[in-house]
Amino acid sequence: MNNLARSGMVICALLTASLHATSSFAAVVIHGARVIYPAEQQEVVVRLENKGERPALVQLWLDDGDKRATPATAQAPFTAMPPILRIEPKKQQAPRLRYTGEPLPTDRESLFWLNVLEVQPSAADAKDRNLLELSFRSRLRVFFRPQGLPYPKGAAAPRLSWKLVPHEGGHALEVVNPTPYHISLGSVELVGKGRGERYPKAPNKEVNDSLLLPSGDIKRFPLPALRTLPSGALKVEFSAISDLGARVSHSADIPS
Repeated sequence: MNNLARSGMVICALLTASLHATSSFAAVVIHGARVIYPAEQQEVVVRLENKGERPALVQLWLDDGDKRATPATAQAPFTAMPPILRIEPKKQQAPRLRYTGEPLPTDRESLFWLNVLEVQPSAADAKDRNLLELSFRSRLRVFFRPQGLPYPKGAAAPRLSWKLVPHEGGHALEVVNPTPYHISLGSVELVGKGRGERYPKAPNKEVNDSLLLPSGDIKRFPLPALRTLPSGALKVEFSAISDLGARVSHSADIPS
C-alpha cells in the first residue's frame, strides 16, 4: 500500500459526511477560483488559509471527475505534496501539485479536480458537551494546459459558435466550442438588437449545471421566455470566466 493510500485511510471514514456538509462553517479558504497547470511546469502551488480560531487538519487529493472517489480510489496523474497538512489559526500553507507524467492529450486541455478536505478538530471541552464534529470538502477545477496551443485562453471565448434552434416546442441557444480550451460560462442571454428584448437561459438545475464547455463540446440552453421569434437581428450576450476567476463579457451575432 503506497503512502497516499495509507494516508487516505486516516480521514477516509469522514468523507461520507463531508459530501453532504455545508461549507458555510469551514475555516480553510482556498485562494483562487481554479488551478491552471501549464505542462511545462514541474509543479504548481495552491494557497490555503485558515481563517478560524483553531488549527485545521487538511487532506488533499485529485480525481478525474468522480465526486465520490476517495484518496485511495481516485484516478488522476497528479500527486499533492504533502497529502495531509496542519494549518495553524490565521496562517497559510502552500501545498504543491505535481504531474506524474502519464500521457495526456497535447492538442487540448484536460480537466481534473482538486479535493480539499478540512477536518474540524474537537474542542477542548467537547467531552462535556453534546457536539457534532463535521468535515468539509471543497472541489476545485484543475486545468492541465499543454504547450503549443494555437492561441491564448483569452482568445477562446470569442470563437464560440452560437445559433438559435428549436427545442421541446420552444427555442434554445446552441453553442459549439471549437477551441482547445475548457470555457466556463457565467451567464447566457439572447438579446434583440432592435427593441432590446432579453431572453435569459433557463435556470440551472444544479450549481454550475451545463456552464462548462470542454473542447469540442456542444450544448443547448433553453430559453423559456422565448415563445415566438422576435423580428430583427439577434445576438447572444454571455460572460466567460477567466483564468483569474473574473467574468469577462462577450457578445456574438446570431445567424438569421
